[in-house]
Amino acid sequence: MQFNSLQYLIFLPLIVIVYYLLKPKYRWVLLLAGSYYFYMCWRVEYIILILASTAIDYFCGLQMSKIRERSKRVPYLILSLVANLGLLFAFKYFNFAVDTSNIILEKLNIAKQLPGLKVLLPVGISFYTFQTLSYTIEVYLDRAKAEKHLGYFALYVSFFPQLVAGPIERYTRLSPQLKKEHVLSYENLSNGFRLILFGLFIKMVIADNLSVFVDKIYTAPEQYNSWSIITGMVFYSFQIYSDFFGYSTIAIGSAKLLGIDLMDNFRTPYLARNIGEFWQRWHISLSTWFRDYLYIPMGGNRVKWFRWAVNIMIVFTVSGLWHGANWTFVIWGAIFGFAYLVERVWTKIGKLSSKDAIFNAWHILLAVKTFVLVTIAWIFFRSRDLAHAKAMFSNVYNNFGLDRKLEVPAYVWVFFGVFVLLDLWLYNSRFDIKIGKFSFPVRWLSYAILLFGIIFYCGVEDFPFIYFQF
Repeated sequence: MQFNSLQYLIFLPLIVIVYYLLKPKYRWVLLLAGSYYFYMCWRVEYIILILASTAIDYFCGLQMSKIRERSKRVPYLILSLVANLGLLFAFKYFNFAVDTSNIILEKLNIAKQLPGLKVLLPVGISFYTFQTLSYTIEVYLDRAKAEKHLGYFALYVSFFPQLVAGPIERYTRLSPQLKKEHVLSYENLSNGFRLILFGLFIKMVIADNLSVFVDKIYTAPEQYNSWSIITGMVFYSFQIYSDFFGYSTIAIGSAKLLGIDLMDNFRTPYLARNIGEFWQRWHISLSTWFRDYLYIPMGGNRVKWFRWAVNIMIVFTVSGLWHGANWTFVIWGAIFGFAYLVERVWTKIGKLSSKDAIFNAWHILLAVKTFVLVTIAWIFFRSRDLAHAKAMFSNVYNNFGLDRKLEVPAYVWVFFGVFVLLDLWLYNSRFDIKIGKFSFPVRWLSYAILLFGIIFYCGVEDFPFIYFQF
């Protein structure tokens, strides 16, 4: 079930209405049933994977809570890690491992070829796997008490607004909200609908319109001149941002209608002045997950410089691999790691604070530099394989003499410019908060403009959310 579908337009109001009509002690049943239905709309049989992860981590959490010595909890932590990461590996990385092994065997002149698995990637498996893993790790570390109510734990794992593409919520933050007796309020409804409307506009008007031209460039870069390819690269930077930002905004708005606050997953990342700040603003729930459960356990920055540099490269490379089973994603992550290290070693850019003066000439220059680096890295993210990425780079440099250019309608440039201005306006803030400060006529005029754009200028094709594939 997509957020921008008629099905969700019916599903969400029904859930909200029944939720507030029910007695608080029964609301978890509604949300759990609704969440499972929401997921099964994609593929019914894959609900088994969520149920398996839920059962294993519920059991591991309970068992660890009975053991006072942390060292004796290790077997249950290992069980959780092996089970969850094993499922993730089987469905997402097994064929990648097989293909890589077969290439090595071929290089060694070994005729034997390993067979792969013919399975579809379960939507959102990387997101709910990391969410439930964070619970068992927190219980193991005594930073969270084990959940004894199976229903509430199952709801934490599968809460529908953020189930498929995040944000990846921590148990100690989301679970208490799921148990709280929420009262219907105008503020929650108003802010929730504002965010949903804004998220739909960003996805359907900005991202989907840019998608058409991005696909043209990445499908046949050799047919376009270099300036058109560069335009397509820039468009992709904003397509993937507006697509994922739109999803996260709708997710936050949907939860807000129920009185539940999800964490912000984006804070105008393209206004970041360096790679470190970019990752403090982009996919925040994932970057903080890797910080807390990979970077810090490896020693973080409390180790010698070389070890710290290795830690950085591991985190960024694993982050790339998390996004997809392809060497293009590994290289994408490594590029960010290398750029981060270079900035930290050769300049003091990495130490800039978000409280520094903003939008002066120096900020603009640094933001442009960071955007260029990110846009170049996105080529690997978007390319289907390394040969495709190589072709993109080759055509950028070699096609200046071609006459054919990308024909972009004027209205698309208008929407592109509007999104850039909106991003500047929302720096370090959020749409529902900013728009709420305006007078009644201005607010409703803004809603009308957003709705008009969605109705008359939504993308001509139904593009799925990009991050559903992860």
